[in-house]
Amino acid sequence: MRSPDDDKRLAAEAAVAEVGEGMLIGLGTGSTAAHAIQAIGRAGMAIDAVATSEASARLARQVGIKVVDFARVDRVDLTIDGVDEIDDGFRAIKGAGGAMLREKIVAAASDRMVVIADGSKKVAAIGGARLPVEVVPFATAYVSAALRSMFCAVHLRDGGKTLTDNGNIVLDCMGAHTDDWDRLAGWLSTVPGVVGHGLFLSEIDAAYISALGIVTRLERRLASR
Repeated sequence: MRSPDDDKRLAAEAAVAEVGEGMLIGLGTGSTAAHAIQAIGRAGMAIDAVATSEASARLARQVGIKVVDFARVDRVDLTIDGVDEIDDGFRAIKGAGGAMLREKIVAAASDRMVVIADGSKKVAAIGGARLPVEVVPFATAYVSAALRSMFCAVHLRDGGKTLTDNGNIVLDCMGAHTDDWDRLAGWLSTVPGVVGHGLFLSEIDAAYISALGIVTRLERRLASR
């Protein structure tokens, strides 16, 4: 019997076909991105990589990928990452792995970003998945109160025990009071203490979605950036 993990692996292997010798590759975070990292390692190509999390950097090194310090990088050829939800307009929610700020930064630096997912992540409209918001710990209570004006529920992930690689906490938000995602993303950026969020509205150029063993490649028709 096929499992979602089988489809994640197939999607990852299909997306890795976009990787070429000599590229600088952005490596996403999470179980789906891990399949891409392993596939790149098996390919044995001469590439460099930047990682969006310490966990992804460790895995990359384990499979023989050279990881460079993103702090010294201003442009990335291609980023491959997972996604929690994605709709037909290539709007997505990411960040279940807690790396959404670094993922957003690397995506912004990338000439091209592709995401990989099993079929359950393809949705008619985003908003069913929790939206993670990365917050400076000093502002936990203030930001939590502010977010409750825009969401039905706001929860501190793992009671604050789990921190991002930046040393920040994650607030998981459910039930947005609006489906104007651009407006919501803009509003989030104005809340003092918020340093990142999981709304990826214009960064994604293509998606590889695998369902029941069949991989479909979807390409954004118009340039997103």
